[in-house]
Amino acid sequence: MAGIQEFSQDTVFTNPELPTDTLSSKQFNTLVEVVGEGEIEGSATASKAGLTKGTTAYNNAFKKDIFLNGTQLLLTSASNTSPLEGEFNFKEVGFEPRFGTSNQTFINGIANIETESSVGVAVTFGNPITRAVSNTSVNAIRVTVSFNNIQKVEDNGEITGASAGVKIEIIQNNGTTTTPIDDTVTGRSTSAYFRDYLINLPTNTSFPINVRVSRTTADTSSPEFTAFSWSSMTEVIFKQNAYPDTAHLALRFSAESFPRIPKRSFRLRGIKTKIPHNATVDIQTGRITYAGTFNGTFKTDKEWHSDPAWVLWDILTNTRYGLSVAETSLDQYTFYNQSVYNNELVDDGEGGQEARFAINVNISQQKEAFNLINDICSTMRVMPFYAAGSISISGDRPSDPVYQFTLANVSEEGFSYSGSSLKTRHTVINVGYFDLETRAIDYETVEDTAAIAKYGVVSKTIQSFGCTSRGQASRTGKWFLYNEQKSGESCTFKITAESGTLVRCGQIISISDPVKAGLRRGGKIKSATTTSVVADDSTHTDLDATNNATLSVIMPDGSLSTKTISSVSGTTINVNSAFLNSSGQAEAPNANSVFIIQNDTLETTTWRVITVKENSDLTFDVTALAHDSDKYAFVEDGVALPTRTTTVLTDLKPAPSNLDHEEKIVVIDNKAVSKIFLNWQPVLGVNKYQVQYRFNNGNFISQNVISNTFDIENSQKGTYEIRVFSFNAIDKPSAEPAILTVNALGKTALPDDPTNVRIEPIQNTDLVRVRFDQSTSLDVLHGGFVEIRHSVLTDGTGTFFTAQELDKVAGNSTSAVLPKLDGEYILKFIDDTGNRSAGEGSAIIALPEDQTFLSALTRREDQDNPKFQGTKTNTELDGTSTFLQLQDLGFDSITNFNTLDGTPTLDEVLTIASSGTYDFGGAAGTTFLDLGGVFNVNFKRHLKSNGFLPNDNFDAIQDLNLRQNFDGIDIANVSSDVLVAITQDDPSSGSPTYTAFQTFTNSNFKGRGFKFRCSMASTDPSASIKVTELGYTASFTRRTTQSTVLTTTGAGTGQPNAYTFDAPFFTGAAGLGGANSALPSIAITSQNMQSGDFFELSNISGTGFSIVFKNGSSIVNRDFTYQAVGFAKGG
Repeated sequence: MAGIQEFSQDTVFTNPELPTDTLSSKQFNTLVEVVGEGEIEGSATASKAGLTKGTTAYNNAFKKDIFLNGTQLLLTSASNTSPLEGEFNFKEVGFEPRFGTSNQTFINGIANIETESSVGVAVTFGNPITRAVSNTSVNAIRVTVSFNNIQKVEDNGEITGASAGVKIEIIQNNGTTTTPIDDTVTGRSTSAYFRDYLINLPTNTSFPINVRVSRTTADTSSPEFTAFSWSSMTEVIFKQNAYPDTAHLALRFSAESFPRIPKRSFRLRGIKTKIPHNATVDIQTGRITYAGTFNGTFKTDKEWHSDPAWVLWDILTNTRYGLSVAETSLDQYTFYNQSVYNNELVDDGEGGQEARFAINVNISQQKEAFNLINDICSTMRVMPFYAAGSISISGDRPSDPVYQFTLANVSEEGFSYSGSSLKTRHTVINVGYFDLETRAIDYETVEDTAAIAKYGVVSKTIQSFGCTSRGQASRTGKWFLYNEQKSGESCTFKITAESGTLVRCGQIISISDPVKAGLRRGGKIKSATTTSVVADDSTHTDLDATNNATLSVIMPDGSLSTKTISSVSGTTINVNSAFLNSSGQAEAPNANSVFIIQNDTLETTTWRVITVKENSDLTFDVTALAHDSDKYAFVEDGVALPTRTTTVLTDLKPAPSNLDHEEKIVVIDNKAVSKIFLNWQPVLGVNKYQVQYRFNNGNFISQNVISNTFDIENSQKGTYEIRVFSFNAIDKPSAEPAILTVNALGKTALPDDPTNVRIEPIQNTDLVRVRFDQSTSLDVLHGGFVEIRHSVLTDGTGTFFTAQELDKVAGNSTSAVLPKLDGEYILKFIDDTGNRSAGEGSAIIALPEDQTFLSALTRREDQDNPKFQGTKTNTELDGTSTFLQLQDLGFDSITNFNTLDGTPTLDEVLTIASSGTYDFGGAAGTTFLDLGGVFNVNFKRHLKSNGFLPNDNFDAIQDLNLRQNFDGIDIANVSSDVLVAITQDDPSSGSPTYTAFQTFTNSNFKGRGFKFRCSMASTDPSASIKVTELGYTASFTRRTTQSTVLTTTGAGTGQPNAYTFDAPFFTGAAGLGGANSALPSIAITSQNMQSGDFFELSNISGTGFSIVFKNGSSIVNRDFTYQAVGFAKGG
């Protein structure tokens, strides 16, 4: 068996501080390096050269792969068969390899059992020394000789070297004698010098043996010293450990060459693994090629290679250093398919080609299985996963989509997308790989110049596991940069078991998401034939048959079939040839399965599935990464990435169509406001619009909205210019806006007219209830009023502006309680800005003569001659003395002439009083009405007035805002009313006390004296008011009083009995029918009249009467009751 090489100990070391012939002791170190667990290929150089293990040429070639302290042991250029001594960088380096086979032999001399015995006998010439060895297990003998010194003193005193011969013989029991050592020790040493001789015994040595040491040169004495002794003998038994299945090698080197243990490195081809039966390994590169079809079996003998797929297989299945996974638990076909892809030739970046993925790695330390598997998988871009009872791998390599998803076959949550910020993504990658030439980690830098221009330098350093190729490192960097810049987005969604059982990790899927794409291009199939499908919708789905459109459907066996669309009719999509299942058979897709349309203008997004997780509710969560099938050519061949159109969201959108408006009054916070409601036809794929509007050529106001409607609040009367832009997904507006011009009314539109006005007298009162339909105008209902006026005319000719205001009630009212008056009740609706309805509603009531009243006085100031003789304050008769009006104060009334700035002529200066009064009484020219006593009285006013323009020309209008009508004479900014002041004193006395004036229409009062006033006012400086009829009616209510049983006493006195009413009656007064013009009537009811009895009444007045009962001429006393009927109640 081979042992590690021994070397001569005659070397004289060169030490500048010692003589050149000085002898030194030489020590050797022996190291055993474990280089592999399992059989390895061995030397890379020898393997490439096709040399046979165990030959001198192989071992010499192997020495080219040994590096000590970074220096190659044997130059690469050296001959493998007969290298020159000068081609070794180190001398006396022993070497012996073992390759990890199960039946390998052990290496001699690397681990021994030594038994040393002292001899200590001088050896002289002619007197050899012998020692016996009887242990038959001994494999070698080490003999140690020692010199006290070895030197010669010359006559001149110079000390020089000397020589002594040493011979060692082995005498076997069978008489065989050999002389393995016949040495001459030459040199000098001034101190003790030892030399070891190791003698390997043949395997057939006949024990016991004798070891004999002899001196072969004559003994010397002073001045020459060469005497030596046999110091010791060591019996050596080789420890025969072959370390089966462990690749190792032994190195022996002297302390002369390496004072310290050197750093060692070896260029090896490592573990041999199983490979498919149809595989061939390129011995130069380790690349595998395949011939024929893989049948699932492997070669009997393992082979070395650099394919990471079968390295992973070995790590998973090996029971010695791997995971001991049963091969039956692995899907060998997925490993085979990946291996084929791994070994395809690609550009190596240096003008040549190499396998796409190769692995050359030294796994020298125990690693977590999960981490190691992921490291190996990263070398070839695969992921392991468990499915259908076996472990499979799926690589990121070119593949067509095998399944498709739309919103129709995922949960209602839809698709969720996530990704990192573009600014944080790396633009420069430094890829670390092991350079076999420099035997050190080198770095290949890959840059994305376009990304650097956008985001600057964002660098990252990564280690490419098991990579020894600069080209592969470069592709790894490109791949990493591509994924960071282009595939950083992930998509998650939830699916049912129907799809979840078909989708696998690593598969490529297509997604048509209308949210991301901007158009709905997919849905469910309602029905289908082999050449057509009926879609679930056409209104919201873009069933486009142009631009090379294709239709993809999921077949009943779960496969995907894609055909060119020939035509679309309604919801029916026709294709140019039959759909095919995975067996190539024509078949119709199932109803409720999913379809997707794509064409040149909008393609689906493609994704690579990375996880499929089953949930307890039989749903599956899927996570996928963005995938582009063109990236492979980009990374490996530098082919520019084509542009994929996966969304129309970034296209400029058209402007909205059918832009329209409606102006309405609406209620906000119980307040009516005017709004312009804009609406337009939504643009497909747009979820943001910008509305720009301006009023009367002012500045545009912009507002972003997400719906197809917009409201302009508090719109005013004028012109609105409106523009609406559509925005795409990247916030770019449409090239042109939709444009609309609106001539708005604001809140200037008049309210609706009152309708269905009717009058209901309230029984036993002087009131009526006026009812009407509620206004339909919101600005009347909220903040507006219903104004009710009264005209004394009963022929229907009364108008609102000639009628007198009775009341204003809330705009949401439907009735009002008012005084009962003869004439016409006229209504208008008034909105919250003061606009009156154009039309009016009215109802007429003509009251019959009320027999329960005494109409004592009807006073009309307009019927006197001359008219209106009362007291005028800021009022006057018109020029023809036919009506009363506000006074024209004249030029002298102007107190501030600055107000005349801009007035063209003084003739146009208007000086009409803004208010005035007219006071009157109970007769022409009087100032009061005296009832003659304090009584309850009812007054009904009589008033007819209207506004007018004394100088009705346009230049005379001082404030146009106050003019409500330019086309007619209806003046609304004027008012008039009738008021009364009351005293209970005698009004003709010196100083009666009156109440303040108060308005009345049909009201009851209590007093004796009354003063009347007509108030007039105008808020328009150019308008006045004319009162053509003015007055009132005074009436008294009929009253009845009755007594209890009374008894006369006239028989005793001979005089009538006088009785007083509980309260006086009104019996008339001057100007009120005259005194005693309305005496009460008295009815007597006698209680105990006898035949011939009668009674006589006398002295009837407003306060009482006298009565006497007679029988014939005699006065008698009788019982009676009375009832007095008159008017009013005095007191």
